[in-house]
Amino acid sequence: MTTIGKSLFRGKSSDAGAAGAAGGAGNSLEELGIDPASLPEKLRGLDERFIVNILSEIIDHGAPVTWDDIAGLAHAKQCVMEAVIWPMQRPDLFTGLRAVPRGLLLFGPPGTGKTLLGKAIAHGGGCTFFSISASSLTSKWMGEGEKMVRALFGVAEMKAPSVIFIDEIDSLLGMRREDDLEGTRRLKTEFLVQLDGVSSAEKASILVIGATNRPQDLDEAARRRFVKRLYIPLPDEETRKALFGILLKKNENQIDDAQIDVLVERSEGYSCADIHNLCREAAMGPIRDVSKRGGIAGMNLSNLRPINMEDFEYAFGQVRASVGQDDLDGYKQWNEKFGSLGSAGVA
Repeated sequence: MTTIGKSLFRGKSSDAGAAGAAGGAGNSLEELGIDPASLPEKLRGLDERFIVNILSEIIDHGAPVTWDDIAGLAHAKQCVMEAVIWPMQRPDLFTGLRAVPRGLLLFGPPGTGKTLLGKAIAHGGGCTFFSISASSLTSKWMGEGEKMVRALFGVAEMKAPSVIFIDEIDSLLGMRREDDLEGTRRLKTEFLVQLDGVSSAEKASILVIGATNRPQDLDEAARRRFVKRLYIPLPDEETRKALFGILLKKNENQIDDAQIDVLVERSEGYSCADIHNLCREAAMGPIRDVSKRGGIAGMNLSNLRPINMEDFEYAFGQVRASVGQDDLDGYKQWNEKFGSLGSAGVA
């Protein structure tokens, strides 16, 4: 499991526009190899810099993520499969009462795999993946955020089927306050209008996924639009064991199965990101040993010893669980009240 970087173009088309966007170069549609006259009518009235920004920075083209790349989360995976992947694969079956919502909320502690789930959904459905932080809309594009949102949904429609992944969705669709700036209100209203448009479309071509560590801050109107709300909890024992197995394959080590069981027990309460950091810290142990013997510049790689349990003993002293019990209790309460899985979401 790796952290997904920004912006390589992973659209399905093979046109010059895709190639141009993949390179991240170009400040105009022409430089990206796209004829402005070929744009859908929905996009023609917009300043092309918004469209260029989406094509070159927001469409994600990192390495595809599959379900096998994500340890655990069996309940969430099954729910996503039924609510998202199957309808994308066989839209003819999901009509009438089986019609699926176009908004999905992933909530829970930070570092539990919400972004990876979004990427796996996009890959499983053969979709273009759009990834943007809500905070960038409210800061970088302040005053013009609603135009950016309009362009985002327009390009997503052009590249459909698409998944729009909005991280920190609570900062965009938080509870309304009297001191909200006018630009913030317009941005929020525009996003909800676009989400309503996606939901009312006859063809299920766009899925909007919101991710948040603070579901309690969401505006009620926004919460209603995300009909499916999946709790992504801290990894359970089985998930932590699978994750240690995945991570330890990356470097030579002397950790046996019994020792992995010890690591699993001691890492209770750790998020997936915490376990990544723990293993990364342990992996530095062999290099630190070499540095004590005269530096690493001239070291032969074959002389680097494997990672061992002593390295993890040190790592546990450096990397602690990042999520507090009060926060966990809050997530569980919100899940029981508003979550799609209820208490079953907690593995």
